[in-house]
Amino acid sequence: MSDVSQSLGVGGPAAAPVRQRTAPVRLRRGLSLGGLVILGSGGSIGTGVLFSSTGMAAVAGPAMIISWAIGGAIYMFIGLSYVDMGLRYPEAGGPARFSFYTHGSATNLINAVCDLIWYLFIPAIEALAAMEGISHFDHGLLTSSGDPTTTGGLVAVALMILFVPCNYFGIGVFHRLTNVLGGAKILLYLLLGAGVLVVFFSAQSFTHYGGFTPFGGSGILAAIPLAMFSYGGARVMPDYAEEAHDPRDLKRSIPLAVGIQWALYVLFAVAFIAALGWSQLSVSTGSWAGLAKTSGNPFVLLTTNRGASGLFAIALAVGIIGPAVDGYVYQGAGSRVLMAMGRSGYVSNRMQQLSRRHQVPIWGILVLMVVGAIVAFIAAPLPNIYSLIDDSVAAGYVGFSAIPIAMLAVRRANNQPIEWTSALIAGIAFAGASLIVYWSGWPSVPYAAILIAVGALIFGLTGRVGDWRHAGWYVAYILFLLLMTWIGSVGSQNVISFNLSTAIVIAVALLVFLPWGVASRLSQPQTTAQPPVDPAAET
Repeated sequence: MSDVSQSLGVGGPAAAPVRQRTAPVRLRRGLSLGGLVILGSGGSIGTGVLFSSTGMAAVAGPAMIISWAIGGAIYMFIGLSYVDMGLRYPEAGGPARFSFYTHGSATNLINAVCDLIWYLFIPAIEALAAMEGISHFDHGLLTSSGDPTTTGGLVAVALMILFVPCNYFGIGVFHRLTNVLGGAKILLYLLLGAGVLVVFFSAQSFTHYGGFTPFGGSGILAAIPLAMFSYGGARVMPDYAEEAHDPRDLKRSIPLAVGIQWALYVLFAVAFIAALGWSQLSVSTGSWAGLAKTSGNPFVLLTTNRGASGLFAIALAVGIIGPAVDGYVYQGAGSRVLMAMGRSGYVSNRMQQLSRRHQVPIWGILVLMVVGAIVAFIAAPLPNIYSLIDDSVAAGYVGFSAIPIAMLAVRRANNQPIEWTSALIAGIAFAGASLIVYWSGWPSVPYAAILIAVGALIFGLTGRVGDWRHAGWYVAYILFLLLMTWIGSVGSQNVISFNLSTAIVIAVALLVFLPWGVASRLSQPQTTAQPPVDPAAET
């Protein structure tokens, strides 16, 4: 591992990567390099590229294309920080464990709760999105306003249950299934994006209705958070690192997966603008802001009754298969996060227990299924819950920010020099993660902060948590972002302009919280986990 780590700037001849003691609870290795790439691209491209198009165009116009490109560049640096830490600690649910080694249990508890919120809610969101695609065959699944009916909620619950066997029968079955479905999904996305672009191409929307940048540079920046919701999916790869044949494959697979996502997302952005049919979306011609009120999958709407039945069929297939694959992948990754939380002592040891036959964290899979089913079903009688949950996944972005801090902290703790490349990666990743949270705006950030606080309180009272003095920077950081989303232009008060508030977030993140977070590290990195579950207790 040391040669790969050194090539990334993850240590040097005098400082080998910190290793943890091997725990008796073992997962089977079954993911190849290609499987990791498909997992991070085909297994993670879902509703964002379909449903974000209208929201991004509503605030940026055609310049949403630039927003997708910038979002990909930001996430590439975040991905590189995951590579760095994933090579040091290649374990299940790794991103929910990295800060445990550098800052102790309190900081890691907050970080792990952020990750858990992400994985508890997104499978349900994907199940509801797949149900919306199915509603084209059964109009009784949605109300006239586009909210799920009781029947629609039950269909989403059924999908949550169907995700379980995709994860239960072991990493080998999961690998083969994801390779087939993920590969097919990428092909369908390519066919849809390229087909829509070629068949419906018109340059009018690029030049008319305010030109290419009708909302200026601020619009481009304002659209980036919607893009980042889609790129965030590549973070599932380090969650499966313990099951990779060679964890060093993360070095290539994460950049490749982000690159594939980047190419597809830019293609879809160009295709959406080129094929924009205002009447198909029930929006007045030239009303970019009106696109925010579009209900339904915009690519299905854009291919409806326009003489392209083949593209319409592909759009329907993408609208169903895309989020469904995402759903079971996120369910599986979330079970690894629960397993990591079990190793850290925050949740019951049952979360570490593996199915004796298939060697998967079965209790974690069942917990994700039950919670997701409840969330999906209550979205029917209470559709506002869906909006709240959709906003609350900003907590996952708060989790991103701990990784570059841990990346630099582990070097300092090991008395390693910090190379300029590592500092650049960590700096851009931390600033980018901070902006993603800030740009998520009000009320997303307060919803996320409330859930993080409640989760940390619950697991903190029931688990083994200490080292709170090492977590002060993280608490203050979340409060700072909460304040900025309140007084900034994306918040409820709009006291500070968008450009100025964005600059303030970058400056304070890099000049205050980055050095504070690194300085708050443990004097020596943790090298062992909390006592693992007795293997004799495995189910």
